Amino acid sequence: MHAAVDPLLVLVLLLNFQLLGTSRLRSVIFSSAAQGVLLGVMALLVHAEVTAASVLVMVSTAVVKGLFIPGMLLRAMRDNAIRREVEPRIGYLPSLVLGAAGTGAALLFAGTLPLAAEHAGSLLVPASLATVLAGFLVLVTRRKAITQVVGYLVLENGIFIMGLTLLEAMPLLVEMGVLLDLFVGIFVMGIIINHITREFSSMDTARLSALKD
Repeated sequence: MHAAVDPLLVLVLLLNFQLLGTSRLRSVIFSSAAQGVLLGVMALLVHAEVTAASVLVMVSTAVVKGLFIPGMLLRAMRDNAIRREVEPRIGYLPSLVLGAAGTGAALLFAGTLPLAAEHAGSLLVPASLATVLAGFLVLVTRRKAITQVVGYLVLENGIFIMGLTLLEAMPLLVEMGVLLDLFVGIFVMGIIINHITREFSSMDTARLSALKD
């Protein structure tokens, strides 16, 4: 595995904290986009050899995760004239504390796993677990539908990082399938956002609790 992968994973972890600690939707979207670009670069570096297929995975990952989906989210943000997350279910400081605790726990837990020799000293597994946790925290603690979509994106980024440990056994077609799953998920979330906005004139999902039979 290329030595440059771990520094990129450190950047991914720092972006997790940026996502957990900011109320600005534009910053949240840009942080998830930066993660997508980093994952694209890592998808290329973890391969033993640079091939046309690995370059295709890198480009598709960076374009879908780093440009296309964030672009759709920015457009939804502009169309609905929202800029900030208001009154999250868990505050930003507690979210950062939970994220830090989860990252520490991920590092400790990964050290107990019987990993392959090439992954034993790598941050791939702990970064994967920490990113899944960060995405889950964003998904369940934020009220704006756009922020929840970003939480789903970050959670899937963690799963994608875990998949990088299996590249020798995972066909490239399966990697492309991960991107397809992500695209379908974002498409569904886009429909949900559209219906929430149309029915409630708001992106606050807490208003769904007002629904009655």
